Amino acid sequence: MQLISYLPYLLPLFALVGAQDTDIQLVKYTVETANIPFDLNILFDPTDLLEVTFPQNGSAPSITLKAGDFLNQNQTGGPPTFAFSGSAGTGPFVIAAVDPDAPTPVNPTEAQIRHFLGGNFTAGADGSLTNSTPAITEFLQPNPPLTSTAHRYVFLVFEQSDDFSSQTLVTPDTSRDNFNISAFAAATGLGNPIAGTYMEVNPVNSPTPPDV
Repeated sequence: MQLISYLPYLLPLFALVGAQDTDIQLVKYTVETANIPFDLNILFDPTDLLEVTFPQNGSAPSITLKAGDFLNQNQTGGPPTFAFSGSAGTGPFVIAAVDPDAPTPVNPTEAQIRHFLGGNFTAGADGSLTNSTPAITEFLQPNPPLTSTAHRYVFLVFEQSDDFSSQTLVTPDTSRDNFNISAFAAATGLGNPIAGTYMEVNPVNSPTPPDV
């Protein structure tokens, strides 16, 4: 009987692991409700679904994001893997991940932080996305300050333009701080994102919200 009393607290954690989005319009609504298109100055009208999966330590199951999921910082070591479903074909694609809330959501003076940027991703028969060239900006694990509330981390997929491979606006040596994904996309001909999702990450040692 004691085990049953804990079920309401355990079920949300089970729901988090292995969850994934299946409804494009629900993803769009969730992203818009989080003010992400406004804060990033992008038009978010996805035609495809992006699946982002974080491996976990030891025998713990991987976590596949559902848009708006809350994760603890220690669940985001990554690097994540990506998969794709929809009508956009096999690529190539560009994937970017940014934090619009640095150092805090109420004072985002360092935003956006570029947590990942890579091109030449192609979709396999199973939808998995793999890149044939090194990432321009390797994945950086989220690390919100202890004095901050949770940060949003946004993952976006773009159809890769002919000009992208020769761009020099962002290189491996470019600062991650004060990045602007909309300006970068416009300058490199990427257009609007065709897929995306986001998660919220709490500072180290913060408990995962019970409604995840």
